[in-house]
Amino acid sequence: MPFEVITTQPTPNPNALKFVLGAVIAPSPQSFFNAPAAAGHAVASRLFAIKGVTNVLLLGDFVTISKTPEAKWAAITPAVKRVLAAAEAI
Repeated sequence: MPFEVITTQPTPNPNALKFVLGAVIAPSPQSFFNAPAAAGHAVASRLFAIKGVTNVLLLGDFVTISKTPEAKWAAITPAVKRVLAAAEAI
């Protein structure tokens, strides 16, 4: 199922951004603290393929992405939206 990002919201951590979706992505919390931990999850593993992503949280109708301090949201945000929009093809 493709996921549309309705809005993004800042978090108290400047290196984390909340992506609010138009549908539920995970009914219970799914946290992935590194790429190997996400290996069995199609969407999370694709999100870790984005340069700079360090942590992925899926819960309800949102995804929270954490990044390295040097990574730029301007590069990560469109890549996250592309992964979520293509989720059906994963």
